[in-house]
Amino acid sequence: MSAIRVLLADDQTLVRAAFAMLVESAKDMEVVGQAGTGREAVELARRQRADLVVMDIRMPDLDGIEATRLIAEAEDLAGVRVLVLTTYDTDENIVEALRAGASGFLVKDTRPAELLDAIRTVAAGEALLSPGPTARLIERFLRSPSAPSTAGPECLSEREREVLALVARGLNNTEIAEALGLSPLTAKTHVSRIMGKLGARDRAQLVVVAYESGLIVPGNG
Repeated sequence: MSAIRVLLADDQTLVRAAFAMLVESAKDMEVVGQAGTGREAVELARRQRADLVVMDIRMPDLDGIEATRLIAEAEDLAGVRVLVLTTYDTDENIVEALRAGASGFLVKDTRPAELLDAIRTVAAGEALLSPGPTARLIERFLRSPSAPSTAGPECLSEREREVLALVARGLNNTEIAEALGLSPLTAKTHVSRIMGKLGARDRAQLVVVAYESGLIVPGNG
């Protein structure tokens, strides 16, 4: 299998250098570029054909949220995943990053092995979410005056709502299958169908949509 092509975006040179050394130490991934601004991250993602961007939220000349949105919306960058890094897991900007198209987030003080596993997870097309912090962030976001009012979709079946609740709690397809007495393939099919009905591009956005729509109530998951 080809190595995962990783682009590192952070405005601190030392942080980028440390992450680069870590990523290059893994046999299944390589660093194809380093960006110091959000705009540079978008340009390098396109030029270097990156598979995944490790994106800091706070950067000059286009922050990580806007850079993530541009990557997610660009047709020629389809398939490029974004893993957002933040200093604190209470950063409300994480919710905006997930809504913009990020596939997950990690705090910067995570252990090296966890960062490498996160890159593998997101590059494989899965979402990387920490259910507790994610739920707290979304709850705070929904309570803010600027939060959009989204009507709850009525298109989901009762079983799909059950599956969605488990996705919002951070369960993977195997865990959902075990919880509901389904086969993993059936669970995966349900998740894919829910994504299509709710217009979510991946599991990370599916969690946000679940809370924004009112299908899942923060604190009851």
